[in-house]
Amino acid sequence: MSLQPTDVFEKLAQNVETVMRGQSGAIRRLLAAFASGGHVLLEDYPGTGKTTLAKALARSIGGRFKRIQFTPDLLPSDILGVSVFDQRDHAFHFHEGPVFTNVLLADEINRASPRTQSALLEAMAESQVSVEGSSYRLADLFFVIATQNPVEFRGTYPLPEAQMDRFAVQLSLGYVAPEDEVAILSAQAQRHPIDTLTPCVSIDDVLMVRRRAAGVRMSDELKRYAVDVVRATRAANGIQLGASPRASLALMKTAQALALSEGRASHGRRASGALRRCHDRRSRRGDPRKSPDAVVGIGVVCAAGRRGAGAAPAEAHL
Repeated sequence: MSLQPTDVFEKLAQNVETVMRGQSGAIRRLLAAFASGGHVLLEDYPGTGKTTLAKALARSIGGRFKRIQFTPDLLPSDILGVSVFDQRDHAFHFHEGPVFTNVLLADEINRASPRTQSALLEAMAESQVSVEGSSYRLADLFFVIATQNPVEFRGTYPLPEAQMDRFAVQLSLGYVAPEDEVAILSAQAQRHPIDTLTPCVSIDDVLMVRRRAAGVRMSDELKRYAVDVVRATRAANGIQLGASPRASLALMKTAQALALSEGRASHGRRASGALRRCHDRRSRRGDPRKSPDAVVGIGVVCAAGRRGAGAAPAEAHL
């Protein structure tokens, strides 16, 4: 019996929450980006569970998981792969890099050079990589979770605007409540619960959800509403660079995924409630390192906070 999209969302959320206590809101936002086909940037302090979240998601879908620790000496070929000459047949053969996976964790992405960071651009935007004149398709299900540490900026390279614009959602996990932290201590007294985590849905189920999310009806009025939200960032005071049309797309697709996850894809309101919530919570502005709120469309963040403009970005929240 095939699962319905709401069942897939519920099963994934429950499975991930078994190892991520007190993070139901962040998990919901992550799954919305996951279902919409976007990528996620996690910015938070060390030890808050960023890596565990990525591993739990990969295990929950039974997919391949790769982790890249970004360092200043990391090269693009370390991510994409490299062609190696084989003396037996006197020919070059391409050896795939870790980007050929289902869930890719780009850990501390801001510690690599801009040249290496940009190696992910084509992969995130087009689900393919080009190496030495040849193009290679990535998996049908390809999802990037990049992390960066909001402290210890020495030896880091701020993400360029072109790279930031490839992320659909930026969020932080934040510190959990004391009782949840006590539960974490108890759960990991003997072993980490992720070691026993098993798949709850298949990759085909996730691809089905993505297709269904893309088919959620969105009226022209709602599309204009999303565009108006994004366009407002281009004229807002204190923002150096407003959101791009790619941010409008991310906002629309994330709203569609949220509507589908809540079982409202076939009702009259459809995506309107999810989109309106994205806009109405703009007043909850603040330091993303201290708030679990998610920013829809990294273009909406607009580099204001990251460049010390002194004003909180006019973002749309999930």
